[in-house]
Amino acid sequence: MTVLSIRSRLCRALSATALWAMVPGISALLSLAPEDAPAQSAAAKQPQEHLRSRIFIYDLRDGTSHMVYTADAVWEAPNWSPDGKYLISNSGGGIYKLVLKQDGAVEVPQRLAIPAEYRCNNDKAISPDGRKVGFSATLAPHEGSQVFLADAHGSDIKLLAEESPSYFHGWSPDSTTLAFVAQRGGSGQYDVYRVPAAGGPEQRLNSSPSQEDGPDYSPDGKWIYVNSTRSGKEAIWRFPADGAGPKDTRAEMVVSDGLEDWFPHISPDGSKMVYIGYPAGTPTHNPRDVRIELKLVTISNGKVGTTQKTLVQGTGGQGSLNVTSWAPDSMRFAYVTYEPLP
Repeated sequence: MTVLSIRSRLCRALSATALWAMVPGISALLSLAPEDAPAQSAAAKQPQEHLRSRIFIYDLRDGTSHMVYTADAVWEAPNWSPDGKYLISNSGGGIYKLVLKQDGAVEVPQRLAIPAEYRCNNDKAISPDGRKVGFSATLAPHEGSQVFLADAHGSDIKLLAEESPSYFHGWSPDSTTLAFVAQRGGSGQYDVYRVPAAGGPEQRLNSSPSQEDGPDYSPDGKWIYVNSTRSGKEAIWRFPADGAGPKDTRAEMVVSDGLEDWFPHISPDGSKMVYIGYPAGTPTHNPRDVRIELKLVTISNGKVGTTQKTLVQGTGGQGSLNVTSWAPDSMRFAYVTYEPLP
């Protein structure tokens, strides 16, 4: 296999464990009530990433970003609630609700009710109907990530994808189905799966020997967008929501620029896509200290445009834009940048 075909998806599992080991920084802890502070554990004694996280909202109406939250710890992958009132973001193995205030900042993060033994990673999202949260976490005795479902507050947890490693990524627009990537049978290959929110057997949606990641539904429910190594580098592809078909003949590449293209997210109105570009040759999406670009592509009548516009350049990577972070107005999205602490 090529270097690209053996991309370190093991880093995803390692990342989940590392995230559990992180706790929000001193500035965040001082503003949290004791019951809301991230739980301490033996994992917290492991080496931590000494980074400052900044959560921004980019506004397409004037082409500007404004910071809504910062902490001296790793916070990741903000996901917007369907009503536009709050974000959810993860840190230190927990998932937090960040309510947006009138002044553009956020209220003190409040941890969802997911118990601390669920070591949540950055793959999570509120369902389009606002009633549920799909998330990935490692729960002993499993050593890898599984896919879970809870109500929007984090209670009433159900296991949907028992085998690991499995990483949730997207909701169908009718809130009935979750898309995720998973490795099965020790193959080392990550493929796209779906599972009913009501529970039931998982269904594999592609058969290509390439590596797939970041499945995200289009808002009309017709497509699943992914990043894939099918072309020899990370590029953005899509296939019908019911599967890529025999030998993946229904899959089509829609974006391939000079970067390593990851995590496509379609705006709620279906008119545009934002994705993250890593420097060419970056072997995984795992680093947080590379020069990334957040890029925009228009979509018209179901056709993805052929030109891309760079909206943001900054230092980031893993955690910057893993899950969809569009606001319901389709004019704003959230993202994270990182910088080393002294």
